[in-house]
Amino acid sequence: MAANMARNRAWVGIRRYELPAYRRFSSSSPYPSIPLSTPLPGVPKPVFARVDGQEKYETKVTTLENGLRVASQNKFGQFCTVGLLINSGSRHETKYLSGISHFLEKLAFSSTARFGSKDEILLTLEKHGGICDCQTSRDTTMYAVSADTKGLDTVVSLLSEVVLQPQLSDEELEMTRMAVRFELEDLNMRPDPEPLLTEMIHAAAYRDNTVGLPRFCPIENIDKINRNTLHAYMNNYYTPDRMVLAGVGIEHEQLLECARKYLQEVKPVWESGKPKSVDNSIAQYTGGIVKVEKDMSDVSLGPTPIPELSHIMIGLQSCSFLEDDFIPYAVLNMMMGGGGSFSAGGPGKGMFTRLYLNVLNRHHWMYNATSYHHSYEDTGLLCIHASADPRQVREMVEIITREFTLMAGSVGEVELNRAKTQLKSMLMMNLESRPVIFEDVGRQVLATGKRKLPIELCSLISNVKASDIKRVATKMLRSKPAVAALGDLSELPDYDQIQAALSSKDGRLPRSYRLFR
Repeated sequence: MAANMARNRAWVGIRRYELPAYRRFSSSSPYPSIPLSTPLPGVPKPVFARVDGQEKYETKVTTLENGLRVASQNKFGQFCTVGLLINSGSRHETKYLSGISHFLEKLAFSSTARFGSKDEILLTLEKHGGICDCQTSRDTTMYAVSADTKGLDTVVSLLSEVVLQPQLSDEELEMTRMAVRFELEDLNMRPDPEPLLTEMIHAAAYRDNTVGLPRFCPIENIDKINRNTLHAYMNNYYTPDRMVLAGVGIEHEQLLECARKYLQEVKPVWESGKPKSVDNSIAQYTGGIVKVEKDMSDVSLGPTPIPELSHIMIGLQSCSFLEDDFIPYAVLNMMMGGGGSFSAGGPGKGMFTRLYLNVLNRHHWMYNATSYHHSYEDTGLLCIHASADPRQVREMVEIITREFTLMAGSVGEVELNRAKTQLKSMLMMNLESRPVIFEDVGRQVLATGKRKLPIELCSLISNVKASDIKRVATKMLRSKPAVAALGDLSELPDYDQIQAALSSKDGRLPRSYRLFR
């Protein structure tokens, strides 16, 4: 046994001092000696990303003869994201049944003149490793595809079919009606009421006009929307001059060639002459209140109960994303921050924002306090959403109104710099994603005809001063409030009291006295 152990130690010693493998082969070996600095035979030459040359940061924009804008941003990689963005959304449904945009979102990438079904479209995309999606908002409709760059021709051809040649068959319309009904039911059942409150705050702020029109199809309109309704709407709003073909990860000339081939001379399936009437209404901020009394005591979808909460959202008019004040408002929104009382994370998550420090950390009974900023091409809305036990709604409203009035007070240098740094970091981290770059390129070109680069936006953010925050906050506080309230609202103050609190110096609600409780 000792002899065996000695032999093993000797073998280990030999192995330890062996020459590298490529040095051990003899000249007669079938594996010749190849140094690592020499490319292997039969292996494609690697392509490396470069900062200059092909990897330019500028967004190229070209307008075709029919008015369609083509925008591209080159980005290193094998895959690209290409899509059509259309200046069309729920805000344009003034003269139509509300819910058309919601229907078109659900009908996207269904059967077309060339593809018999959605399955055929998905199979075609799978050949290029592609996925597709359609999203509608209050002012924009977006059809997007991510796929291998070699399949660019197929992708643009497919987008042209989907947007301009949809069949909208009776079967697809019926399936869409079912999907819309299910989504509306889900919206009213889910524990997180944020989408519902966002609808309500827009309805309160812009009563019966533009961005105040419902984004989701009202239940009474589901059976009224048909193929003729959709075609009449698309004839007015799905026109080349209201579209941008945006691409990220492809050469501009290639995208331009595909656009001319598939989007320049194609007649849409609804072709019926020139658009009759396009709604160019400017958003009219009205302020107001929308209340929905609802039993929130049993909203849990699982065995773990969720406490009964009342939800309040208070908003004030800000500005459009085309105005210079948009950046100070964005910094102000970041400075307010907030979140849920059970949010995990550190300073990067916003734990040092005002709504965390002044609200959630001081008032243990508040479950949520979050700031949101919605901005459009002609208006904007800065809101705070808060939730608490129904018995403490009045106190919660006063806490939020106080935070609004404090926005126009002094701003510390540390908190301002932190908010600016956090905003820049969020911007840059989001723009590492190819689909996010695509949406940024498309939306900016659709709204302004060009794109501000991230470095320009970071420079504008850095230039924001404490005086800018105070100025925009003071301006905002002059507008009438918009209020959305959901749940048990027995303790909700009157709208006039909320307005009086926002107009006061300290944000306190007027005292009310009761003889009987």
